[in-house]
Amino acid sequence: MAAIDVSGRIADRMIVRALGSGCGTRLQIRESAGLIVVRRDPQGVFTLTGQGHLHLPAAARKWCGLQPGDRLLLAADLIAGVLIVHPPATLDAVVAQIHAAALGGEQHE
Repeated sequence: MAAIDVSGRIADRMIVRALGSGCGTRLQIRESAGLIVVRRDPQGVFTLTGQGHLHLPAAARKWCGLQPGDRLLLAADLIAGVLIVHPPATLDAVVAQIHAAALGGEQHE
């Protein structure tokens, strides 16, 4: 888990391990099914910051309704060089599905 700051940066060591050696690593950032998918891409237009942070562009933050301070679940595939960013809304939906299944489909408020 990591928080996003007011500038859209996520500071977490997993990012550098998953995506590359550090600053200047070129990236592709896209939205898919409510998640943000970040992968190493020599042709990518985004890069890790000088400190090795991931800067999510404003469009990506808007796609997923991210606000400063939101806690994000980061899941990486180190071999493929892919980082999946799970916004709070997708985590809420997953937890709600699991709870509904555990309660036999009952909805409680």
